[in-house]
Amino acid sequence: MYVGTWAQESPERAAAVNSQTSEIRSYRDLDERSNQVAHYLHGLGLRRGDHFAIFMENSLTYLDVAWAALRSRLYLTPINRYLNADEAAYILEDCDAQVLVSSREMRAIATKLRHLVPSCSHWLSVGHMPGYDDFETAIAECSRLRLAKQPAGDLLFYSSGTTGKPKRIVRPLPDRSVDEPGSAVARLQSQLWGVDSNAIYLSPAPLYHAAPLAFCLSVQMLGGTAVVMPRFDELAALEAIERWRVTHSQWVPTMFSRMLKLPEAQRLRWDLSSHRVAMHAASPCPVAVKHRMFDWWGPMLFEF
Repeated sequence: MYVGTWAQESPERAAAVNSQTSEIRSYRDLDERSNQVAHYLHGLGLRRGDHFAIFMENSLTYLDVAWAALRSRLYLTPINRYLNADEAAYILEDCDAQVLVSSREMRAIATKLRHLVPSCSHWLSVGHMPGYDDFETAIAECSRLRLAKQPAGDLLFYSSGTTGKPKRIVRPLPDRSVDEPGSAVARLQSQLWGVDSNAIYLSPAPLYHAAPLAFCLSVQMLGGTAVVMPRFDELAALEAIERWRVTHSQWVPTMFSRMLKLPEAQRLRWDLSSHRVAMHAASPCPVAVKHRMFDWWGPMLFEF
């Protein structure tokens, strides 16, 4: 299933939440806004296999933009928000992006990209930024209805560049409609960890990384709610689990270590009883850290 299906079945259900601001994106809103972005891109002439990119902090708009790619047979490249101008420009140019979506928060680097990558034709910003068109104004007049056809698109990530320039990791576009089941990550979440439409998923990591973004989108394919943290903070993460009654989450071992360093009174003050599954990856988790997490959270950690 995909956001359009859930928008019809449960339009007011929360598809995404900003844990810091409490902003909520309903399935109706996510469906309509991603349709608007898809129509905007289509109006610019982007078609099957064309590329656009996003260079932005964690936000609910990030998910609007990602779903626009998934429902219009386009590739979206998320660019690491902590890269310098030359590093970000290399990826933006190499992926042949015709459009960049950024934000005022990224202006120190984003304004430089406008001059470094002349091959990119269209520049959108959430919030005012010199040289960029306003994102909300650009999509405002676009249709909230789905495109006539919705062939599935994909995310195009780059390697970290530890052995040279980052390299694009291109998967062939799936030969199916976005309406048809096909996400391996969604199947994994459903079959292994019990993610379903009742799931509340906490995403504390940057969305420009593959797993955090893919997991948020897959939770939404299954009708759950993605609670997105603007940035990781150990106390804010625990507070989010309690406040939003989080059932599933994904971490890296460093996050566990930082939470374990909190004074015991701060760690144990939160009601984490809703929390059933904590997935973690990215690097091996030290045995001692994992034992301490089991002692605290119980046998609910899954390393992949």
